[in-house]
Amino acid sequence: MKKLLLLCVIAGLVSCNSKNDKNAELSKKNVEFYSNIWEVAVNEGRVNILDSAYVDDAVLHTVPEIKGKANAKAYYENYVVGFSERQFTIKEIFADGDKLVKYWQFKGKHTGTFFGIPATGKTVDVIGCTIVKMKDGKIAEEQDFMDNLEFMQQIGLIPR
Repeated sequence: MKKLLLLCVIAGLVSCNSKNDKNAELSKKNVEFYSNIWEVAVNEGRVNILDSAYVDDAVLHTVPEIKGKANAKAYYENYVVGFSERQFTIKEIFADGDKLVKYWQFKGKHTGTFFGIPATGKTVDVIGCTIVKMKDGKIAEEQDFMDNLEFMQQIGLIPR
């Protein structure tokens, strides 16, 4: 009986380690994928990579909420078109399987139309955080948090 109990305990530990290993591997793959997407889309300005980065029914929790991968791509195109000298840096990124948290910094010069706002020539330097849910190796949901008041003041839309 003791041998059977010992075998069950060992089997449980091996199974637990196997799940942890799979979760760690999934986390690593998602971090590499997600980090690369933003390097290419924002820093290189090649937003077409977003066509394959999102699930079809992706959701960006913004105001207003953005639904669908084509609309998510159009949303981020505003940053590429609206800003030159773009520098998007992932300062830290953490993952637990299909859940990611990204701490980032965005710098750029507002030289193009940004969500209908004409160029001001001002530079921005903002930090933020994004909570991400992945599904089958693609982005399913994102929610960004940043100081929008500071951002609008840096663009020159709101006085300091």
